[in-house]
Amino acid sequence: MTATHDTATHEAVTPDTVTADTVTHDARQWTIAVLGLGEAGGEIARDLVGGGADVRGFDPAVSPPNGVVVRVSDADAVRDADLVLSVNSSHDAMPALEASLAALRPGTIWADLNTAAPDLKASLASMAAGRDVAVVDVALMSPVPGKGLRTPMLVSGERAADFAGVWTALGGSVTVQDGPAGAAIGRKLLRSVFYKGLAAAVVEALAAAEAAGCVDWLRGNISGELAGFDERTIDRLVNGTHQHARRRADEMAAATEQLRSLGVEPRIAAAARDLLIELREAQ
Repeated sequence: MTATHDTATHEAVTPDTVTADTVTHDARQWTIAVLGLGEAGGEIARDLVGGGADVRGFDPAVSPPNGVVVRVSDADAVRDADLVLSVNSSHDAMPALEASLAALRPGTIWADLNTAAPDLKASLASMAAGRDVAVVDVALMSPVPGKGLRTPMLVSGERAADFAGVWTALGGSVTVQDGPAGAAIGRKLLRSVFYKGLAAAVVEALAAAEAAGCVDWLRGNISGELAGFDERTIDRLVNGTHQHARRRADEMAAATEQLRSLGVEPRIAAAARDLLIELREAQ
């Protein structure tokens, strides 16, 4: 397979780079089972049908999109599948595989699209190995609504390249990450610490600003700061946090007290205070 490589040893797969090495026959001849037909699974299943794929699905609470063959259980949905997409939740990832395992044919690819811990993805792979079923860890790198099967994916696992070949042939966007099941989601979760942590900090700060009567001012201030971010910003944030931990610990202690006085629980502010105190004491 011809592919491009970046410095993180990712392998980007595009429709132009798919060859017989990754797709042994027309991807539209693959039978695909979708377990979980909620917001993400339903939209992906709809796109697969629209692209000409043979799709069957099961969800105990949601009716499948038009064109998806209805099945009555997880095991029923996967019994004739070449590729299974588990798109339910991290809590349901293991039960879905357990319910399906006896019905899976040897050689089937089980693609787990749930945002679960790396250890859980590794456990799925270990469980399926005894049935000659390969688990591919699929990390969805942006929200599915509006993108469907074109949602950018980072994938890892024994047959990640095979999954990428099929998925890109159907119109998807996949980057292969070297390593076992768990490697892809591990990278996504590290990124989530930043993205979701930043979002939580903004939500908390704006709630306090609303209580203080200056939410428009703070919103504009935050927007200006975010617009100016570049590669140097990361160094400034990291180096400044260590260098000025003593002063900033006091600052965030004061901010924590202010939020409480405004009736806002300072979850993020208190966490920042505690981190700075730890760094200060380590100096």
